[in-house]
Amino acid sequence: MKRKVITGIMMVSLMMLAGCGQSDNAGTINDTNVTDTEITVDIIGTDDDGQTVDSVDTSNSAETVTESAKEENETDSTAGSSDTLVVYFSRTGEQYNVGVIDKGNTAIVAEMIIEHTGADAFEILPQEDYYPYTYKELTDVAKQELNDNARPAYKGDVPDFSQYSTIFIGAPVWWGDWPMIMYTFFENNRDSLVGKTLIPFSTHAGSGLSGFDNKLSAACPKASIGAGLAIAGTDAQNDQNSVKQSVDEWLKELGF
Repeated sequence: MKRKVITGIMMVSLMMLAGCGQSDNAGTINDTNVTDTEITVDIIGTDDDGQTVDSVDTSNSAETVTESAKEENETDSTAGSSDTLVVYFSRTGEQYNVGVIDKGNTAIVAEMIIEHTGADAFEILPQEDYYPYTYKELTDVAKQELNDNARPAYKGDVPDFSQYSTIFIGAPVWWGDWPMIMYTFFENNRDSLVGKTLIPFSTHAGSGLSGFDNKLSAACPKASIGAGLAIAGTDAQNDQNSVKQSVDEWLKELGF
């Protein structure tokens, strides 16, 4: 009798253990299902030319996504709080004496100014980007625009200039002049730039500032023109520590 009771107890115990094993397996399946249904966020950006870059898949929980959205909103709320703006036009692709670049010379200098001053930024991007990728063909197009006194259109709406007292304006030197798209910007916004301090900067292959200051003064006669800065494109690509030092010293002389 005692042996039968013990045997019965052992059988019940084995059944309970089997039941626990089934429960653990069910739990594993459920965990796998939860992982498979995590939120996937596709982040798509653009490069300096405005081209779409590869998307990056990031798996996050709903809590992480909510926190990221909160941080993004906080970042957006501080945008436009500066009284200084940097407006610039820059190109990637094949450039003189530096080969193919993925960040434009002027963009590099613009970012240094922004870092030092805390300025807002507006990049001038062509509405129709027909500019060639190769250097020789690009110079041919730039020359034709200069000869035609062209006014290429740019994308997007400019910022509200009323909050800015100082505006840095930069571009590469094209045939000894501002690129023609910059004159589109000057003429479209001439009235809004009245009374502002405009400070030019250039990147170049040997021509320096190339009269950017005087040409800017002629294009925006009711603005004040500050002392400009010229940076060689080869230095912007290959000697950025030296360029940053030059930019910082220039900005300190301007009172920044």
